[in-house]
Amino acid sequence: MSEFTIKSLITEKNNETGQVIEELRKHRYIPMPDVKAAAKALNIENHDVNDETIRKDKLVLVSSNDEEPSDNANTTNTTNVNGNTTKDGKRTRIEKVNRVALALQQLIINRAVSFTFGNPVLYNSTPVDDNEKAVLKAIQRILYDVKSTSLNRRIARSVYSYKEVAEYWYIVEGKHNRYGFPATNKLKCAIFSPAYGDKLYPYFDETGDMIAFSREFSRSEDATGLNIHKYFETYTATEHYLWIYGSDGYELVDGYPKKNIIGKIPVVYGHQNKFETEDVDKLIDRLETLLSNFGDTNDYHASPKIFCTGNITSFGKKGEAGTVIEGEEGATMQYVAWQNAPEAVKLEIETLLKMIYTITQTPDISFDSVKGINLSGVALKLLFMDAHLKVQDKREIFDEYLQRRVNILLEYIKHLNSKLSSACESIEIEPEIVPYMITDDQAELDYWMTANGQQPVISQEESIERAGLSKNATHTIELINNESAARNTFSFGESTQDA
Repeated sequence: MSEFTIKSLITEKNNETGQVIEELRKHRYIPMPDVKAAAKALNIENHDVNDETIRKDKLVLVSSNDEEPSDNANTTNTTNVNGNTTKDGKRTRIEKVNRVALALQQLIINRAVSFTFGNPVLYNSTPVDDNEKAVLKAIQRILYDVKSTSLNRRIARSVYSYKEVAEYWYIVEGKHNRYGFPATNKLKCAIFSPAYGDKLYPYFDETGDMIAFSREFSRSEDATGLNIHKYFETYTATEHYLWIYGSDGYELVDGYPKKNIIGKIPVVYGHQNKFETEDVDKLIDRLETLLSNFGDTNDYHASPKIFCTGNITSFGKKGEAGTVIEGEEGATMQYVAWQNAPEAVKLEIETLLKMIYTITQTPDISFDSVKGINLSGVALKLLFMDAHLKVQDKREIFDEYLQRRVNILLEYIKHLNSKLSSACESIEIEPEIVPYMITDDQAELDYWMTANGQQPVISQEESIERAGLSKNATHTIELINNESAARNTFSFGESTQDA
C-alpha cells in the first residue's frame, strides 16, 4: 500500500470533510467500548442493587398496631406519606429494602494494575559505545521526567477498565541539559482514554499496521463549562490535522495541518478484547442481591420470635430475673428458629466470592485469608502464582505497547540531537515487565549465598545503603572501620585484660 496521507484521502473524497472523517472512523476494526457499561461496573451507585426500578422497595400492609402518620404529614383520602390505601380500606407503607453494593470491580482492577506495574519497568540494553550509552541515559531521563511508573499504572487502569488507551508524545519549548546534551525542547506525554471522554479511532491497513490515529473529543472554551466544542484530530507519519465542529460541519482549525517532525505516528495505542471484570459482573450482581436479601431477612428475623399456642395469661416483666410465664392448660410457647437457611446462604456467598477471585485470577490477600499462613519464599510465590500468570498474559498487550513507546522516543532523540541518530538506529532496548512480589529477603539471600559458595553477594557499603539507616553509607563505613581498628589496637605494657 502506498504511503497514507490525509491529503490523498481529502482528494479521494472530493474535499468533503465529513466523508474524510467518516472514512477515518470506520477503519477501526475493534468495536468501540461500551463506556456506560464500564462506568456502571466501576461506580457502585450504578449497580443494579441500587436501582429502584430493578430492586424495588416493598409495599407492606400497615397493621392497627403501627403508629398513625403525624398531623403534619401530607395525607389524602387515598395516599399518605408512607404509601397508599388499598381498595378494601387497608393502609400500606413503603418498606425500604437493603441495598448492599460491593466495589469488587474496583478491587479486581486495582490489584491487576498493582501486580502488572507495581514495580518499575526495566529497559534492558547493553550499549556498545558512548553514543549508545548517551541514548539510553536520555530515554531513562525522559521516562523519569514524565513519571513513567505512575504513567504505566494509569495506562493499565484505562485498559482494564475501558478496554483501551493511547498515549501521545509531543515536545514543548524550553532549553535544558536534562537529557545529557543541550536541547531546546523537552518531551511530554498525554493520555487519551474513554475515561476522559475521548473516542479513539486507530486506522489499520490490510496488514494490521496502524497508518493513522484519530481522536474525537469535546472541550469547553471558557470556565463556565457551557461553551463546549467538539473536535476531531488525526495523526499520521507526516501530518497532524485538527478539525472543529461548527454550524457547517467540521472545519479545519487555523494553523493546521502541522508537520510531524519525527516521521512516525507519535501515538502508542493499546487495547484488550474484554473489560477486566466482564466475566464476573453477573456473579457480583448475584452476590450483591444475595447479601441485600439476607440483610432484609436479618432485619425481620434476627431478633428472637416466640410462637404460642393456647391462651397465655401473663408474661414476666422486662429484665426481671426468674420470670414465670403463666398460661391455661395446654398452652405452649417456643422460639421460632431457622434450620438450614443461614448455612445455605453462607455457602453460596463463599462460592460466589471464590469464583469471582478465581475467574479474574485475583489473589485473595485479605487479612483473614493470609493469617496463619507460613509466608516463606515458596509460599509467597504460590500465593501470587495466579496473579503472575495473569501478568504474563497481559504481556501480549504491554510488551508491544512499551516497545513502540521506546521507538517513538528514539525518533524524538534523533530530532533533538542529530549526533545520536546512528546510535538511535543501532541500540537495542527491550522493556521488561517485573510483576509485583513480596519477597522473603532472608530466603532470597540464603539462596544466592549458597549459589556463591557461602560468600557475600553484596559489599558492606551496599548493605548499609539498602538498610536505609544511614544517610551517608561511605561515612558510616569509615566510622565502622575506625571503631574496629580502635578495638583491635593496644600499646606495649598496656594490659589487655579487663580490670
